[in-house]
Amino acid sequence: MSSYANLPAPSPEQGLNRYLQEIRKFPLLEPEEEYMLAKAWVDHQDPEAAHRLVTSHLRLAAKIAMGYRGYGLPQAEVISEANVGLMQAVKRFDPEKGFRLATYAMWWIRAAIQEYILRSWSLVKLGTTSAQKKLFFNLRKAKSRIGAYEDGDLRPENVAKIAHDLNVTEEDVISMNRRLSGGDASLNAQIGSAEGDGATQWQDWLEDEDADQAEAYAEADELDARRAMLVAAMDVLNERERDILMQRRLRDEPVTLEDLSAQYDVSRERIRQIEVRAFEKLQERMRVLARDKGMAIPR
Repeated sequence: MSSYANLPAPSPEQGLNRYLQEIRKFPLLEPEEEYMLAKAWVDHQDPEAAHRLVTSHLRLAAKIAMGYRGYGLPQAEVISEANVGLMQAVKRFDPEKGFRLATYAMWWIRAAIQEYILRSWSLVKLGTTSAQKKLFFNLRKAKSRIGAYEDGDLRPENVAKIAHDLNVTEEDVISMNRRLSGGDASLNAQIGSAEGDGATQWQDWLEDEDADQAEAYAEADELDARRAMLVAAMDVLNERERDILMQRRLRDEPVTLEDLSAQYDVSRERIRQIEVRAFEKLQERMRVLARDKGMAIPR
């Protein structure tokens, strides 16, 4: 990680307005280019390749970080933590798994931000249960959904509704609302200074009006469903295909083509062909299962 973490890159501490303008200058990557850069990092620890992977996804990290405004923390620090999560994702990304880096990185970025927020708030009770964490990151959304915009304590009927929807106690809702009250940042607040490019407001930069921290929990449930679906889809493969695919694509340290060719007494090219065909069969089966369940399978 240290081989590219210190490469020059714009920092939120320079001023958020300037930072958000600067990161737009880094071009997005085409799938083939992203794959080649990721391979260069995985195979050769190429720091320039890693740098390009990171900088091309800084906009993603910043956009996700914007969804966590209003917790009374400096937005520059939240973005910095998002960038840490992004770099961890690049470090661990395997381009052979068939997913784009952005899909993989979102998990690491959100995890880094949420860990920072929880650590910074130091809420004694928070974190003891998944329900309390969910309440922390979803109370504002729940209040907005039922039109509970009043300052101060919530009305009893709104407390009851939120407690029911989020599966927590009414006491937890009241306590958390009091902790979070007054921490919301205005969407009309200016980002950075007005020098240079002029004043910019939060709402001018946000692209996703529906940023939702509940999404992280929904995605966790979906991940469990996908894992179960993967196990079910394996039935479409014969024993040799399943073994080769698992050894080549589902292990932290994939077995080499050479080792598998010796194991099965066939050429390395034949092993590669079996692997590719098995992966295609698995993807097609998972798409069918996903369609039946109303889920999408990333390509």
